[in-house]
Amino acid sequence: MASQRQRTLVRALVEAPWAKPLGLLVIMIVLWELTVRIFRIPAYLIPTPYDVFLAFRSEGAMLLQESVPTTIATVSGFALSVLIGIPLAMLIAGSRTVEAYVYPLLVFSQSIPKVAIAPLFVVWFGFGMVPKVISAFLLAVFPVVVAGVQGFKSVESDMRDLARSMKASPLQTFAMVSLPHALPAIFAGLKVSVTLAVVGAVVGEFVGANSGLGFVLQRSIGNFELPTMFAALILLALIGVILFWIVDVVERLTVPWHASQRQDVYVTA
Repeated sequence: MASQRQRTLVRALVEAPWAKPLGLLVIMIVLWELTVRIFRIPAYLIPTPYDVFLAFRSEGAMLLQESVPTTIATVSGFALSVLIGIPLAMLIAGSRTVEAYVYPLLVFSQSIPKVAIAPLFVVWFGFGMVPKVISAFLLAVFPVVVAGVQGFKSVESDMRDLARSMKASPLQTFAMVSLPHALPAIFAGLKVSVTLAVVGAVVGEFVGANSGLGFVLQRSIGNFELPTMFAALILLALIGVILFWIVDVVERLTVPWHASQRQDVYVTA
């Protein structure tokens, strides 16, 4: 009986969603360690995973403290992109005039490197949180708008006509037809947006900040403290993964009926 329970526990652990990426991560870390040692790569070029672990051990409290402003800037910029991006997508999808005037300007604005204009935010708003939030917003809003426009435009006209024939008001038609149909596309844009918000926050910290993981990266590169730099990069990746996972959980709770959330659509290899 005990062995049966142990086999069941092992099988559950192996089949867990996090088991495969965790196993791949372990393999990558081992390959990283072996590559550095076999080819004798200098520590000032690529540190070993053990060196990064020692950096976490010695600088962990500082790194966690510096991750707070970066996370705040990321979440704030992402929230701002949702509050502005989704209504803007509704306007673009619902009006050809707005689309003709606004959409090309939105695409044009994305062609401008954010690193080039981020110093302007420092000049205008100082070295506080605002420039980092604006930088995160500018990178995160475009996927939200594009995905939202695609989602709202993909609503079939027959469904709207059916709602009108049942004497539904415009607000009821939007709530019962347009929004549910567009939500899968919107969430796809949000997943891209939340990871870009992390990049935007770091860009804002690069050009003008005295705190945050971007500031730690810049200082570590200048001092050739590569283990600390890699530790900060790992923390940034964790922030992005956690935020992506939160958006994914919200999507599963919001649109459980969609095909992308059903397990039966996957083909077992």
